[in-house]
Amino acid sequence: MPNTSALPLTFLGPEGTFTEAALLQVPGAVDMERIPSTNAASALAKVRKGEAFAAMLPIENSIEGGVPATLDAISNGLELRILHEVVVPVSFVLVAPAGVTLADITAVGTHPHAWAQTRDWFGEHLPNAAHVPANSTAAAAHSLVAGTDAFQAAVCAPLVAEQTGLNILAAAIEDNIGAVTRFILVGQPGTLPEPTGADKTTLAIPLPEDHPGALMAILEQFASRGVNLSRIESRPTGQFLGHYIFSVDVDGHVRDARVADALRGLHRVSPGMRFLGSYPRADRQEPLIRSYNSDAAFGEAADWVDSLL
Repeated sequence: MPNTSALPLTFLGPEGTFTEAALLQVPGAVDMERIPSTNAASALAKVRKGEAFAAMLPIENSIEGGVPATLDAISNGLELRILHEVVVPVSFVLVAPAGVTLADITAVGTHPHAWAQTRDWFGEHLPNAAHVPANSTAAAAHSLVAGTDAFQAAVCAPLVAEQTGLNILAAAIEDNIGAVTRFILVGQPGTLPEPTGADKTTLAIPLPEDHPGALMAILEQFASRGVNLSRIESRPTGQFLGHYIFSVDVDGHVRDARVADALRGLHRVSPGMRFLGSYPRADRQEPLIRSYNSDAAFGEAADWVDSLL
């Protein structure tokens, strides 16, 4: 991850979040200045203004699905590009200041995704505890250190407990062992990462008009070219009911012939489509490509058409 400008990196803070842990997995990030941001919009604003080289943000959780704040922030405003993705295993602890016991807890602070991933544990052990939403799991823990009256305990990562010195009342409280969160590093448009054979392309596709078959017209651009969708979610534009943007991850790189051809077709259907980047998959899983959807097959087809002209 070259950074010739020497600008800092930013992440969804404060220090100790899963997002910072994801950022530290990016080659070179450990040696760069890192500054926290309070939310996805402010992190991307730093990148757009040239105050940060890139921002690390959560985009998808294996339990809760897409992260709306990130999906909306990258789909609007000045165009940005996803440069890198990281998948981080998620495990939670319940922390509290010294002297607080489980019997004292009536409210728990944490990020809504963390609360959703620990519902069963709380249903069994603290069924009457109320959830107080926080910008991040680490922010909730730091609020306890600062002396908040809003809640008596927080759900956070084990790293935050170490950093803050808060007592761990319970560990491994996640309901789904093996849950993961996918994070993306977002920067300014520039040189695309080279294809690796195990890549992902992310798009934001507005639905130009709501009519029967409108979504099918989008999906068939992928299906007819053998391009697999690994994620598709709808997000409201905020303009009026029924007006949506589809956030899509597809298997492959824009330099792959089948993906490039699909994007050409999509642009005809939805001219306002936004290309958010092609980058290596974190799991390095190569897509299944049938012979008639290979780059060679697309090249032969193009040559055949040219021979007719």
